[in-house]
Amino acid sequence: MPSKMKAGKDLLIFAGKFMYSFWDTLFHYIVPRPKKNVAGEIVLITGSGSGIGRLLALRFAHLGAILVLWDINPEGNQETCELAKKAGTSRVYTYTCNCSDREDIYRVAAQVKKEVGDVTILINNAGVVTGKQFLEIPDECVEKSFDVNSKAHIWTYKAFLPAMITNNHGHLVCISSSAGLIGVSKLSDYCASKFAAIGFAESIFSELYAQGYTGIKSTIVCPFFIKTGMFEGCTTENPLLLPILEPDYVVNKIMNAILEEQVYLFMPRFLYFVLFLKRTATYIVATV
Repeated sequence: MPSKMKAGKDLLIFAGKFMYSFWDTLFHYIVPRPKKNVAGEIVLITGSGSGIGRLLALRFAHLGAILVLWDINPEGNQETCELAKKAGTSRVYTYTCNCSDREDIYRVAAQVKKEVGDVTILINNAGVVTGKQFLEIPDECVEKSFDVNSKAHIWTYKAFLPAMITNNHGHLVCISSSAGLIGVSKLSDYCASKFAAIGFAESIFSELYAQGYTGIKSTIVCPFFIKTGMFEGCTTENPLLLPILEPDYVVNKIMNAILEEQVYLFMPRFLYFVLFLKRTATYIVATV
């Protein structure tokens, strides 16, 4: 009997939290959430030498954040640094880091903690894509996809999460992809690595919440293809529902999600419906 009472109590608590979350989400869909102040926060962005990483760096520079820029390309990263200084930040640090190499990540992370301080906003943005049929992908490319697109997230969390836990303060941002939600032809290794990144980010989010570290926020970003060099030549079958996204639009949405401490961000909105249909179909198949 006590176990049934506990189960009933847990169910009521879950139902109450679900309803609260539903109405809270609905309310803030109409009324924007207050945006947090990131001035003085130490923001680390991987893959900052170009594309979305560079644009994010410039947005944070405007807001007075301290920037830590990681990229494997020192020339592109230095260019981002100069642009960030022109955008208004006086403190920006560049590091050449190979995000496919665990030891290099740990080495550069130790350097950052010594020279700059504890990272408070970690943005895992670096990514690679092969874009070939599965049997045409060389083994080393598969390994690199996982090393950069998912395993790098694990190593950076291991390096910077302990300080966030000590201070119960921080923000973990996973830049994944719509390809981490739904499998796509010619992107088997990319999809698999992005699925892994989402699963890892969600797991850490749940773990931190269960342990009571409410001061550490998480944002998981899943955009459709973006008009950057990474997806040059990509097309869409239905540009009305799934358009190729403009970089500025994507960055504006990401910044808004971070500043409002939004957990999930899918772009375009049609992806929310697609994911709902996928999960519904999976449930129906599993129960037939």
